[in-house]
Amino acid sequence: MSEHVLIEREDALLTIRLNRPEKKNALTRAIYGAMAEGLMQAAADDGVRVVILAGGTDFTAGNDITDFAAVGDRPATEPGAAFSFLETIMGFPKPVVAAVRGYAVGIGTTMLLHCDAVVASETARLQMPFTRLGLVPEAGSSMLLPARIGPARANWLLLSGAAFSGAEAAAYGLATRAVPDNEVEPAALEMAHTLAALPPGSVAETKRLIRAPHAAALAEAMAAERVAFGERLRTAEAQAAFAGFLKKK
Repeated sequence: MSEHVLIEREDALLTIRLNRPEKKNALTRAIYGAMAEGLMQAAADDGVRVVILAGGTDFTAGNDITDFAAVGDRPATEPGAAFSFLETIMGFPKPVVAAVRGYAVGIGTTMLLHCDAVVASETARLQMPFTRLGLVPEAGSSMLLPARIGPARANWLLLSGAAFSGAEAAAYGLATRAVPDNEVEPAALEMAHTLAALPPGSVAETKRLIRAPHAAALAEAMAAERVAFGERLRTAEAQAAFAGFLKKK
């Protein structure tokens, strides 16, 4: 388990908390692995009924660009830690509640499409800057985002990489609620307790039924994104974007 991921258990709730504040919780391969492991542990534990995903001042600034820049040193066929995590959260059978504060960039936004409830700070900054980095969307967002918030708005956010607030995320339908920053975690905890108090079998079956009609199409979309993303990572266009980002840092 990575030191940058804290697993906190309280009764029927398990919280997976990102803990790399000095990097705004930027995600590394080890962090993805630890998050996936936490989800798998929760899935196997009948005592856990709800998972909360949280950070601190920031949810996550997205993938650590240093990892992206180093991808050329790894075989193209090597499984991506981010995509393995996404496949785990996509298939997770229990409710997931996200508590989003500060930055939620890239996968920090797209993973919310796989959560069952999202509480966002009104002032949170969400963004999917894939094209700005020479990349393409992931997490099935090329399919899920248009279905969630409408094609016109999704097209703009994915193509332009424009940022938007937590208040806008709630208005769009990406977040369940938007609240003042200091109320994010209490509100997420309240929603998690509400779900945990319900019959777990009924909740799990309801989640399955909600997702079942789109499961095959989503798996196909994620597989196509994974191939395209891996190809784009190795392009001169993307590597130049990473170098420029790291130079600014």
